[in-house]
Amino acid sequence: MGPGLAEAASAKALPLNGKVAVITGASSGIGAAIARELAAAGMHLVVTARRADRLEDLRGGFAVPCAVLAADIEDPATPAALLALALQAHGRADVLVNNAGRVVAGPLETVDLDDLAAMTRVNFDAVVRSSYVFARHFKAQGSGAIVNVSSVGAYLSHSSMGVYGALKHALEVFTTALRVELKVSGVRVGSIAPGSTDTEIFDQLRDRASSAGVKLPPPLAPADIAEAVRFMLERPAHANVARMLLVSAAEGA
Repeated sequence: MGPGLAEAASAKALPLNGKVAVITGASSGIGAAIARELAAAGMHLVVTARRADRLEDLRGGFAVPCAVLAADIEDPATPAALLALALQAHGRADVLVNNAGRVVAGPLETVDLDDLAAMTRVNFDAVVRSSYVFARHFKAQGSGAIVNVSSVGAYLSHSSMGVYGALKHALEVFTTALRVELKVSGVRVGSIAPGSTDTEIFDQLRDRASSAGVKLPPPLAPADIAEAVRFMLERPAHANVARMLLVSAAEGA
């Protein structure tokens, strides 16, 4: 993008300063990077994850107001508690980023079925509940945005990772349906599907690949995903980035 186009895009960007974003899975990796990026844009934050110490460390690095809720996103009460905290701490809620997730993989003979069920609760059930809780609020106020962090795995079929991929594909379908349902309401909904990213989850995948003699390409940095999320949120109110696929230039997905 040339300087002229960059300046024009910046001039049209939707200001985020003073708005409030709620971010799940914010204690590390992509979630923490998104929190830092949106704080740099001047947004006030509510961050949640299970690890309270990590959340407090994250909050300590911000110059903007940030409320913390240490909670398990699997708990059906957590989404409503997050919305209530945003309204109590900041007086409003404008953005929900559903980032919390986990990866469970393994051959059918040995994979833990209870772990697969727990992944289903985190990667899909909790996203649906959170999205509905916030979408109802956003629709009532006539504005808001929901960004669901998906995965390139939604478009691939990998042995031993069928449930993970199926959940991410379901998330993409759900996100699209919710976007269509909320059209002309003032509420924007979109998903971002990262490829391999340098996070704790990627460390697990890299170890598994290494033991199988497979060398993975260099991953994206969490900040790459965070900048893309900010781009999605800064589009003018009439523009909705419905779906973004972001992969490493070295990745073949």
